Amino acid sequence: MKVLAAVLALFLVAIQAQLWVGRGSIPHVTQLREELRKAQADNDQARARNAQLQAELRDLREGLEMVEEKARFELGMIKSDEVFVPVARAAAASAAASR
Repeated sequence: MKVLAAVLALFLVAIQAQLWVGRGSIPHVTQLREELRKAQADNDQARARNAQLQAELRDLREGLEMVEEKARFELGMIKSDEVFVPVARAAAASAAASR
């Protein structure tokens, strides 16, 4: 009877050890939950970026307004009948600050 009690106690200790330090332990599950939360946040950011790119692609396919906007802001293009007036904001800010 004492041997059976000792074997059962040993099994109980083994099960508890697995719970606290093994693969399905509480710290391991907490770590997996944190990794899952981070992966979901990364996926949400990727979905938002994909939605933005799809909207931009749709605009590029449907009309010329988006193409014109990109040409103006990214390439500095102007129309043939427009006058380009550069504005120096840094110089204007420093001149206003010195007064």
